[in-house]
Amino acid sequence: MDHSILSFLANRRSVKPDKLLAPGPTPSQLQEILTIASRVPDHKKLTPWRFIAFEGDARKAIGEVFAKACEAEEKEPPSHMRLDMERARFTRAPFVLAVISQIKPRPGTPEWEQILSAGAVCFNVCLAANAMGFGTSWITEWVSYSPTVRSALQLTDSERVAGFIYIGTPAEKPEERERPDPANLLTHWSA
Repeated sequence: MDHSILSFLANRRSVKPDKLLAPGPTPSQLQEILTIASRVPDHKKLTPWRFIAFEGDARKAIGEVFAKACEAEEKEPPSHMRLDMERARFTRAPFVLAVISQIKPRPGTPEWEQILSAGAVCFNVCLAANAMGFGTSWITEWVSYSPTVRSALQLTDSERVAGFIYIGTPAEKPEERERPDPANLLTHWSA
């Protein structure tokens, strides 16, 4: 038994996006992260997910899309402060990876399994990046569901954002938070 892996898993923690500093992953580190991320259950080998990377000026460019979406989709006109926050959303970390869930119609492969596979990819991205010493935060936020943003990301009707994963160097070690007691969540089925 490899206790170092168990210790790593028992102590991994998300880091808030605004606590993630440069550097983010290099191209070769990103390739390794994505290779590891892709080693998830994938019934019938459909690869029901894909990736979109945001780094450098692309983070600011998508921020303009977020601000336009906010203006177009909010019931009340957003404040200048809110629009500035949306413009800066992806600049909170040096690198953001979108994991896009793609439903691929295939007999015997339920949609739910494909969605779960994309979720597993998201967590493997986090685990691989964390193992390299990076901090991560896997979130969706309102932009994942925005029609304006979906259009800018060129998502098809069968695609959804499974998560935006912020990756960078942690500014500080995140504090531990309360966790559920697994004993309170476990039941044993019997006939």
